[in-house]
Amino acid sequence: MNKRTILAAAVLVTAALLSGAALRSHQTREETHTGQLLAMDTVMTFTAYGPYGEQAVEAAMEEIRRLDALLSAESGDSEVSALNRLGEGTLSEEGTAILKRALEVFDETGGLFDCTIYPVMELWGFTDRQYHVPSEAELSQALALVDASRITLDEESGETALGEGQRIDFGGIAKGYASGRVMDIFRSAGVVSGMVSLGGNVQTLGEKPDRTPWRIGIQDPDGAQGDPLAVVSVTDRAVITSGGYERYFEEDGRTYIHIIDPRTGRPAESGLASVTVVSADGMLADALSTSLYIMGAEEAERFWRSRADEFDMMLVTEDGEILLTEGLSDSFESAETPVILKRDR
Repeated sequence: MNKRTILAAAVLVTAALLSGAALRSHQTREETHTGQLLAMDTVMTFTAYGPYGEQAVEAAMEEIRRLDALLSAESGDSEVSALNRLGEGTLSEEGTAILKRALEVFDETGGLFDCTIYPVMELWGFTDRQYHVPSEAELSQALALVDASRITLDEESGETALGEGQRIDFGGIAKGYASGRVMDIFRSAGVVSGMVSLGGNVQTLGEKPDRTPWRIGIQDPDGAQGDPLAVVSVTDRAVITSGGYERYFEEDGRTYIHIIDPRTGRPAESGLASVTVVSADGMLADALSTSLYIMGAEEAERFWRSRADEFDMMLVTEDGEILLTEGLSDSFESAETPVILKRDR
C-alpha cells in the first residue's frame, strides 16, 4: 500500500469518525427530559435536553418545592408567613434577595409594584378564592397598610421589619426568581438547552436542540385558554405575561380581576388586556408585567424608553391593538399587525 493510498484511507476513517461523533452529539443533544409539578399555585413544566437533563430536571423540581415552602405567604411554616405574623425576622439569602429586588422595583415604578398589597388581595378573596367585593370602609382599612417604603431590610444580615400591621406576599416576583434558579441549576448540571414554564412565566436556556430560538406563544386575552395571539422567538430570555383573564370573578354583572392597583386598592382599570415582558432577568420581567399593566399604555411606553436596555414588551389593549417594542419586531409572529414602539420618536 503506497503513501497516497494510506493517506486516502486515513482521511476516510477520520471523516467517518467525525460523522459518527456529530451524529452522536446530535442524538445526545436531542435527548429529552421533562417533569411537572404543582407549586406556587400553578402547574409547572420543566424541559431539559442532553445527557444531564434527567438529573437537572429532578434538581430543579426539588429546588422549586423548597422555594415554595420557604416563600409562600399562605403556608404557616414559611419564613414569609412567620415574618407576617411577627412583623419582624431574619430572612434567608433567597428571601433577602427577593425582597431587595421587590423594594427596588417599588421605587422604580413609583410604588406600583408593592409587595405589601397582600391584605388587599386577601380582602378581595384572591388569596383563598373566597371572593368578595369589599365595602369602602373595609378597603380603606386594608389600603392603609399598603406602603413598601415602611419596610426596613438589612441586606447583609437579612434582618427585616415590616410596618405596623403590614403583611407581604412575593407572588408578583417569586416565580421570576424561581425560573432564574431553574436556569442556574440547568447550567450547573451541564444542560445547554432547556425551558421552564411556570404558568404564564416562561424562561429559556440557550437554543432548542435544532439550534433555532424557542418559540413562545402569548395568550390571546379574548381567546380560549391556550389560544395564542402571537409568538415570540427567544434565546436565553424570560417571557412573562400578566392579564386580567388569568384570575377574576364576577358579581352583579361586573368582572373583578386579580391585578390590584395599590393606589386605589381596586382592580386595575388601565385600558390594557395583557402585558408581556421579555428580559434576561426573570425577576424584573415578573415584577414589571404587573406594574406595566397597572400603568397603562402611555405610561408603560415612557417607562420602557427609560429602561429599554433591560427589557422589551408587548402590550395588548382592551380594543385588541398590539403595541410592540422595536427589540421584538424581528422575532414576532401574529395574524395581527402591531404598532411598533421605537426608542427615539
